Amino acid sequence: MPSRLPLYNAACLRPPRARESPMRPLTLPARLPLRRLLTVARPALWVNTVGTLVMGLWLTGHLYTLRPDLLVLLAYLTLPFNLLIYGLNDLADREEDALSARKGGWQGARLTAGEGGPLLRAILLLNAPFLLALALLLPPAASGVLLLAAALFVAYSLPPLRLKGRPFLDGLSNVAYALPLVLPALALGTDVPWLPLAALMAYSVGKHAFDAAQDVPADRLAGTRTVATTLGVRGTAAYALGWFLLAGALLWPLSHLTAIALWLVCGGMALALLRRPTPERAARLYPLSIVTPWIVGTVAGVPLVYLLARGLWP
Repeated sequence: MPSRLPLYNAACLRPPRARESPMRPLTLPARLPLRRLLTVARPALWVNTVGTLVMGLWLTGHLYTLRPDLLVLLAYLTLPFNLLIYGLNDLADREEDALSARKGGWQGARLTAGEGGPLLRAILLLNAPFLLALALLLPPAASGVLLLAAALFVAYSLPPLRLKGRPFLDGLSNVAYALPLVLPALALGTDVPWLPLAALMAYSVGKHAFDAAQDVPADRLAGTRTVATTLGVRGTAAYALGWFLLAGALLWPLSHLTAIALWLVCGGMALALLRRPTPERAARLYPLSIVTPWIVGTVAGVPLVYLLARGLWP
C-alpha cells in the first residue's frame, strides 16, 4: 500500500530551532483539525471494523435492521474506534514511525512532539460518549465484547502490557478485529456465528504477521521485538501462511467458495513473499493485503445476498 518517502530520524520530531525563541515560546495546538485526525485514523482500513460489523448483520439475517443501538454502533466503528486503535499506536510508535519510509501519509501519521496531548484528548472525547451510550443501549454481553476489543487495542500499543513488543502475543491480540462480527448477534439475541468468528480471528493473526514483515528494518533499528523481527521475513511469511490456511479450513464447512477465495488471495500473497522474503517485497505486496477483506468479503457476500433475497438465510 506504500509510496516511498525519505527516511527520518528522531531529530525530525523536534520543531526547527529557528522557530524557537526565548522571547516567544513555541505554542502547541489545543486541538487537531479533522483532516489530521482522519490521517491518523486511516480511513482506508475502516473496512476492518465497519465491514466486520456489516458481515455480522448479514450472518444474523438482519442486514436491513435499522435499530438505534446498531446505528450508534456502526457510527462508533468509523472514526472514533479507529482513532483509538491507530492514534494510540502512532503515539506509542513515534520512534519507529520516524524511521519508517511508509509513514507520513495515508498509511499513518508521523506525529510531531506537540500533537500527543491534543490527540489523546481527541481520542478520549470521541470514544467516551459512544462507549457510555452503547453501554446503555446494548445488552451486557455485547457491551462486554466491545470493551474487550477496545482493551486489546489499548494493550497492544500502550504500557505496561505493550503487546506490540511481545512476539506472538502481538499478533494474537489482533483477534480484536474479529470481535465486532458477534456484536449484532449479541445485540439481537440470535446465535453467535462461531465458525466465521474463528476464521476471522485466524485471518487477523496471519494478516498482522504479514503486514509486520515490511517493518522489520525499522522495528529492529528502534529495538522493538515483534513476531516479524523474531521469525525474520521468511519465517513470518510461513507463519502467516499457516494462519491463512487455518482460516480457510474453518470457512470450508460454511462456504467452499469463500474458503477458496481466501486461500487464493491471502495464501497466494504469503507464498509470493515466501519465494522472495525481503521487507521490500512485503511492502510491495502490502496494498494487496489491505484489499483482501474487500475481495474475500465480496466473494462471501454475493451468495449470501442471493440467499437472503430468496428467503433461504438464515
